[in-house]
This record gives sequence, structure tokens and C-alpha cells, in this order.
Amino acid sequence: MRRVAHAACLIAVLAASTPSLSAQWPKYPTPGVPKNAKGEPDMDAPAPRLADGKPDLSGVWRGVGGLPGAPGAAPAAPPAGPPVAGFRDVGQNIPGGLPLSAAGAALLKARVARDSKDNPEAHCLPMGIVQLHTQGAPRKFLQTPRQLAILYEASMERREIFTDGRALPTDDPHPWWYGYSVGRWEGDTLVVETASFRDDGWLDIIGSPLTDAAKITERIRRPTFGRMEIDVTIDDKKAYTRPFTVRVNQRLMLDEELIEFVCLENQRFGPQAQ
Repeated sequence: MRRVAHAACLIAVLAASTPSLSAQWPKYPTPGVPKNAKGEPDMDAPAPRLADGKPDLSGVWRGVGGLPGAPGAAPAAPPAGPPVAGFRDVGQNIPGGLPLSAAGAALLKARVARDSKDNPEAHCLPMGIVQLHTQGAPRKFLQTPRQLAILYEASMERREIFTDGRALPTDDPHPWWYGYSVGRWEGDTLVVETASFRDDGWLDIIGSPLTDAAKITERIRRPTFGRMEIDVTIDDKKAYTRPFTVRVNQRLMLDEELIEFVCLENQRFGPQAQ
């Protein structure tokens, strides 16, 4: 049983750290890439903008900085920014660790005691917002004036963020794995608020909890052509004593597309793993 649990977690970590097998798709050049004086892609050039003047977040991106030694990993505590989120432990770079409540600490302890084998990803269930942010497989941002859609290579998951002016639902909405997300622009920052979560969420591999009392606020910025920063604030009064914020760094992938990843196609963990 313990070996099965360890295998499940190892698969999750490998999925986060292994480069996309993009050789399955023919290479096609990314259009509109700025070039430097040497004719090379200039990833530090200004971010592109849409016709309405808003930064264009579209592109194929990959999370970096979540795993020690990850390619292009950001430093653990970049200047003037929140601590970088960890994939295995979202709070690994927060001084003193996560501000867990008594109930949150008890739940995390119980999950770790079971070798974290109940992580939804290990059973081909949705990972949730934060695990999707920190795992290393590519994701494609598709931006329109009314919504931002994010397609994840990992398990072919997807997310929709509505930017058409609607508010979060207040009429006892159905709980969701990813919650319900609405966004608004504050200057060049897309501020996304998400609520209506299930009561059994996992923020990371080890099992840091997310409950149905949670609200997640993301501040998404594209400071340069090739870089994106997402500051994620978790406010969950059932699991934590105060809100906390972590940063997720993203790097643009040129000439790449997502590949097919059907988790259940190779799922081998059945009732015997319970």
C-alpha cells in the first residue's frame, strides 16, 4: 500500500518536472515574437497588447520556480514579491510555514499520515487552481474581451475566468473543483476572484487544505514578453488563521503546442489503494 502511495505521488512530481513531449507535434513558429539586435527572441521586450489596450496574456506558458532545480527556476524569494509557491508544499518558502488553524493542521496531518495518497491528482481527479499553477506541464492562455480560458496539458484540465463584468454568485452556488472565477482589470493587472469551492481541496502534493469557506484572489501580470507573474492570495477562515500570499512564475514557451494527456488511460490505482 505504501509503495502504491509513493508511486502515485512520484507520478505527480514527474508530471510537474518533465518537459513537454512536444516532439509529437510539428514545430510551428510563434507569430509576433520580438527580436533583439542579434535576431534572437527578445523575452524581455514589452508585453503585447490587445486592441483595447489591455496586456495580452495569450500564449503557451510553463510554471517555473515551484520545484527545486526546475529549469529556469526563480529564486525562492524574489525582491519585492511574495514567497514563491512550492508544488509539493505550497508554503515551503513562507517564513514559519503556512498559518494553519487547528482544524487545518489536523487535516493536513491526517493526509500526510496516509502518505498523501488521497491527492485528487493521484486518482485522475481535478488538481484545483493552485496545484495547476505550480505543476510544471505547459498551459495555454486564450484571452478575449469577455473571458480568459486556460487549457492545461496536465490531465487536459481547463478553467474559465469571466471578465464580462459579472459578479461572483451569491445564491448558494454549486461547489466546484476550481470554484467560480470572475476577473477585472486594475491597470495592467488582471485581478481574479474565485469562490464556491468544494470542501475537500488540496493546494499541493502533501495536502495543504482548501475548504468551501475559501476565496482565492489572483493578481496576474505580464511584465515582459516572455514572463508572467501570478500572486495568489488564499483566504480560508476554516483552514488558516489569516490570509497568505504566494507567487507563481510563468515562462513563455515558443513554437510549442499542448499535447494530449489522458490521465485515466494509464490509471492503475484501484480500490486496493484505499
